Amino acid sequence: MALSPLDIHNKEFSRGFRGYDEDEVNEFLEQIMKDYENVLEENKALKNSLKETKDKVSHFNSIEETLQKSILIAQEAAEDVRRNSIQESKLIVKEAEKNADRIVNEALSRARKIAMDIEDLKKQSKVFRNRFRMLIEAQLDMIKTDDWEKLLEYEPDAELLESAADVE
Repeated sequence: MALSPLDIHNKEFSRGFRGYDEDEVNEFLEQIMKDYENVLEENKALKNSLKETKDKVSHFNSIEETLQKSILIAQEAAEDVRRNSIQESKLIVKEAEKNADRIVNEALSRARKIAMDIEDLKKQSKVFRNRFRMLIEAQLDMIKTDDWEKLLEYEPDAELLESAADVE
């Protein structure tokens, strides 16, 4: 059992033949009592401070644990968002590739149709050109014939005209 300052103060020593100086012993005991009382008060204050510190540490440990859980949840959420973003980007890329293929195929189909239309127009223009050339050549042949010269040289017979006029 620990000594209290009162135990130190009330301690009596047996007296011997040539014992210690009583005043000196009492003074020393008084000094020990005060120092011991200060030590006990300081110990009590330190215990209270330690208890408060332990409570704070416990509180901060609780906060730390909560923060760590929150960080883990946030990291998991970020990972989920990242994974979802990657999947969504892959879907977007696939859809874009599909649309690009469709657009390219449509463009190729249109280009083939236009090329076929151009070939048809070329054939039609050749046919038209050949027919037109033949028509112009036929007209030129008609112009070059001697019949035109004969027409210009033709002079109507006056007797024939008069007899034709009488018949009417």
